[in-house]
Amino acid sequence: MDRNVVIIENPSEVGAGVRGAGLGPVAVRMEEHRMGNRIYSKYPFYNIDSYNHELVHETPYKNARYIDFILKQNERLVEEIQKHLSLHQFPLIMSGDHSNAMGTIAALKDFNPDKKLGVIWIDAHADLHTPFTTPSGNIHGMPLGASLGEGYASDPVNTLHKDTASYWEKLTHLGPKKIHPKILPEDLVFIAIRDLEEQEWQDIDDNRIMNYVPARLLHKSMTELAEETLEYLDKCDQIYISFDVDSMDPSVSKGTGTSVENGLTLTQATELLAALMSSSKICCLEITEVNPTIDEQNKMAKAVVKIMQKLLL
Repeated sequence: MDRNVVIIENPSEVGAGVRGAGLGPVAVRMEEHRMGNRIYSKYPFYNIDSYNHELVHETPYKNARYIDFILKQNERLVEEIQKHLSLHQFPLIMSGDHSNAMGTIAALKDFNPDKKLGVIWIDAHADLHTPFTTPSGNIHGMPLGASLGEGYASDPVNTLHKDTASYWEKLTHLGPKKIHPKILPEDLVFIAIRDLEEQEWQDIDDNRIMNYVPARLLHKSMTELAEETLEYLDKCDQIYISFDVDSMDPSVSKGTGTSVENGLTLTQATELLAALMSSSKICCLEITEVNPTIDEQNKMAKAVVKIMQKLLL
């Protein structure tokens, strides 16, 4: 990958429903060290402090659990990413849970506000919820809900406490320039989604969001899929890839908090990311939701290292 790569470890797992994703970034780094330390000895990496210690206390925000600390964490992340963008570096972000993508998207859009930002969301889930629609209150299911803005979403089913609503307003306007919305439905592509609530499927249909469910991938090579995706996002000036490891099938590994059958193989995931990264418009890659505490023999971390080796070496 011909880019000035910097690896940013953001181990926050405050937005997840299952504990352990905060250990994902270091599990990947330790596995890569065991396999020869070819990546982390070549590229600089930085670690962001987290608020994971706050998980010992119960949150008062039932429709947006730990939203106060998730706001603080994503503010930290925005600052760190923008520091590297100002140095013309390419952020490869190893994050704990997917709520961190709010900060990544905010940082990218805020740094280049006049550029149209596209998002490729490779995930078993759509993460389109908001505190108004969530059935669980876990904010790792809301990063796109925060980034898209109010206009796209289903009718609310939850009534929010005023403090929760205030924090959500700040999350949706994350970044120094407080841009909102940060992306538009027509600039989003879902790949490998298959485990969604009815509201999310409705949001996708209502907004005609491009998506590739497993049935659409049966007779398509990953190169073809990448070409179609990049062509669809042709009007975007820059494109962010968010890769949740639960986009892969449990046969690769069950080392993620929300494993779902019928996902990508490791070969497919590697080929897809490599093909997408051939585009000069790709401005950031985030890998998220590795959970070694529910894995066997660190299989998911090993799979991620293999993907990173393909992309970086």
